[in-house]
Amino acid sequence: MKRICIYPSDVVYLLGKSQNASQTLLRTIKDAFEKEKHQVVTIKEFCDYMGLPFEEVFNMINGIKSKEESV
Repeated sequence: MKRICIYPSDVVYLLGKSQNASQTLLRTIKDAFEKEKHQVVTIKEFCDYMGLPFEEVFNMINGIKSKEESV
């Protein structure tokens, strides 16, 4: 099953930030999207906020090799 939500550990992996900085960033994104405390941030929302390519981030989090890696 493929994940659609992003967690602080994913942000640590993707951006090389500390765990604390990653938690703060996700809280900032929640605020930007006016989410409630119990709601999660999706990979799409994270990518939109950070200006990152959705497909690449989605594939990295879900362990899917890109077309370039497959060749």
